[in-house]
Amino acid sequence: MPSSTADILAQLTGLVGPAAVIGAPEQMGNYLNEPRKRFHKGAVAVVLPSSVAEVQAIVRWANEHGVGLIPQGGNTGLVGAQVPLRGDEVIISLTRLDTIRSVDPAAGTMTAEAGVILENAHKAAEAQGTIFPLWLASQGSARVGGLLSSNAGGVNVLTYGNARELTMGVEAVLADGRLYQGLNSLKKDNTGYDLKDLLVGAEGTLGIITAATLKLFPKPEDYETCIVNIASPDAARTLFQLLRERLGGRLNAFEIVPALGLDMQLRHAMLDRDPTAGPSPWYALIEISRMAGGQAGLLQAAIETAFERQLIDNAVLAESLSDRTRMWAFREQMSEVQSKEGASIKHDVSVPIAAVPQLIAEGSAAAERLFPGIRPVPFGHMGDGNIHFNFSQPVGADPKTFMAQADEKLHEAIYEIVLKLGGSVSAEHGIGQLKIDLLRQVKDPVALDMMRAIKTALDPRNILNPGKMLP
Repeated sequence: MPSSTADILAQLTGLVGPAAVIGAPEQMGNYLNEPRKRFHKGAVAVVLPSSVAEVQAIVRWANEHGVGLIPQGGNTGLVGAQVPLRGDEVIISLTRLDTIRSVDPAAGTMTAEAGVILENAHKAAEAQGTIFPLWLASQGSARVGGLLSSNAGGVNVLTYGNARELTMGVEAVLADGRLYQGLNSLKKDNTGYDLKDLLVGAEGTLGIITAATLKLFPKPEDYETCIVNIASPDAARTLFQLLRERLGGRLNAFEIVPALGLDMQLRHAMLDRDPTAGPSPWYALIEISRMAGGQAGLLQAAIETAFERQLIDNAVLAESLSDRTRMWAFREQMSEVQSKEGASIKHDVSVPIAAVPQLIAEGSAAAERLFPGIRPVPFGHMGDGNIHFNFSQPVGADPKTFMAQADEKLHEAIYEIVLKLGGSVSAEHGIGQLKIDLLRQVKDPVALDMMRAIKTALDPRNILNPGKMLP
């Protein structure tokens, strides 16, 4: 390893030029300050390559000198995979690799570089009459490389799958600087291991994704969107089953939000008006897509059936784009509004869909026993079993005291319930540095051995995101 920070900065400057290297700590804020404000280590440097060749040169240099590299996209990750763990690493930001290399609507593919902002990928797809259906709250800043490295989910998993299912091929720089050229648009390729699936979801520990071929789908002619009042998560589960029977693959999203979530957003003026039909213990945001020539009114007909079966007692359908935008803002602002209510403890978990009501009931009861007055705020993707089981501090509590007393105990209680129900302690956010110890506790030892063997084979010097994911 170079003997000093000055040596590292000088050698990086020699590789990519002075304009692409940041060495002053006061200029690194955008790369170090992650959304949850839980991780506070500095970095030796931030380097911003402008080409794949420069990424290769940086990785070769790091491998030769034993310098840890942290790949970073939009710095929107929630488990600390994209920020330093030790403080002696170099952050390699892919933000300058932001070219959309091609869009082929006939083949249903887009090839985008790792630094492309998700929202820009959406616009490029829609300009060709298609959609890239990975949709999440941070799409204005999240970038393709980070989304694939964390195997991001979002609100359309129900119909289109998560990031891994939306990826046809990747290009990635390996730990020794070689370039894996796996970009392709083949739907059938049985020529060995699917190496793409190793790199997607690996959090940059096996290779640095520099570009990807992504799946595109025909753009719907319109969407039908509504918010319904439901009595409980159990009623939501029954309603979801009915809608799947009636709507099949047209059902894009089925999201649940508790009344507290609406109360918080109205209190902090995050909504210009209440998007719901009226007070309710729970709400479900439902959306279907209608393709060109498709029959209109299918969602309304399904909702009328739900009324007849007494599964819901009120509903409002979006009658305009502004209505739909407001409804989705209600869902997408759920994480943000909790920060305005003081400290919060978050869990990104998944269980079988049938077990979601039990998870919420048992988890809320356990939290109340541990910390009377705590406010459960479970919300999210009922349609795929992924619930963001968050808890806001009791009203008037001191945030630091609450976190010190509640964080570890509440994690233990919720994860115990999740595992008992056959679920996962990380549904879509990943492992990063936040859940390393937890992974050791819950992962099959054989699976961990296989993961370590793969890591050792592809990155024997452990320079790629060292200390992340694997215990």
